[in-house]
Amino acid sequence: MSDRLLLVDGMNLHFQMFFGMPARILNSKGKAIQGVMGFVGAIRKIVEMTKPTHVLVVFDGEHHNPRTDLDAEYKSNRPDYSELPAEENPFDQLPDVYAALDAMGIAHCETLVCEADDLIASYVKEYEHTHDMTICSFDSDFFQLIGPNVRVLRYRGERSVFCDQDYLRAKYGIEGTQYVDFKSLTGDNADNIRGIDGVGPKTASRLINRYGDIEKLIEECGSLENERLRRLVECGTERFRLNRKLITMDSNQNLPYSIELLGFSGSIPKTRDVLTSIGLL
Repeated sequence: MSDRLLLVDGMNLHFQMFFGMPARILNSKGKAIQGVMGFVGAIRKIVEMTKPTHVLVVFDGEHHNPRTDLDAEYKSNRPDYSELPAEENPFDQLPDVYAALDAMGIAHCETLVCEADDLIASYVKEYEHTHDMTICSFDSDFFQLIGPNVRVLRYRGERSVFCDQDYLRAKYGIEGTQYVDFKSLTGDNADNIRGIDGVGPKTASRLINRYGDIEKLIEECGSLENERLRRLVECGTERFRLNRKLITMDSNQNLPYSIELLGFSGSIPKTRDVLTSIGLL
């Protein structure tokens, strides 16, 4: 395919850059700009690595998260930045990140009713058969979207990793379509989703490959030879099904941009030039 769509999990990358920079950087006016500087530099390198013809950066908006209606503990382990001073609050630099994206000619949006994951999944559903797609994020939930034309980039400079079907098979012994069931068994500490004690990646992979999916595992758990594991599955039925609802991305969201509006010229000015153009340098 000649068309390549790059979808960036904006908040994930911004937090990575904001907290990953070696020191707080101030401009001549005393304003902290390290997060914006890191974000622009990262976007430039990501574009070089993926050579997209279309780009969209998606940020989580401030709104009620429907998944907390299913489980009040969902993402309750995330820190509250609202009371931190500006230099320690990544949200304080978001307006400048948006301005930088505008200066680079890259489309971006905030979600209004869903998580960024859901909106990205909706773009994958709509365009995965017509575009080669790269999702840039360290959120492993995106592994559920990996397929013949979809890969995940875990950006870390020279140590970046492209995660495709071969990566999933080598690391977990599963396909992208099995990842939700796999993760429903192991849980997800990043999102505060409880798994089953004693069921790690190797056991989860073995169970998913043997039974195919969680419902089949629940239905036939009596055939498990390990008595302890059998009891864990029997007692975890409700948790498994809840986890699956929490982890599965909703790919039926309205798309804020048509693919035509995501066209990208292929070139980005130097980081200093971008920051200068938006008045940060």
